[in-house]
Amino acid sequence: MPFPIKICAVCGEEFELKPGKPGFANRCPACSEPEEAGAPGSSLSSGDSELNAARRNAMRDMLYRKES
Repeated sequence: MPFPIKICAVCGEEFELKPGKPGFANRCPACSEPEEAGAPGSSLSSGDSELNAARRNAMRDMLYRKES
């Protein structure tokens, strides 16, 4: 049985949707490749432990603050 033919939502080219294809099901393999790792905002974990600790403290304070 042939693979279904899809049209890429980004570039508009047709491609075969094969099992195990990395990325999104509505994007061709070329458009599904991960973006550059150095791009700002591309990664949620920045690796800065002080910044992550500040985020954790802010979330803890917002979740568990006492209402008076």
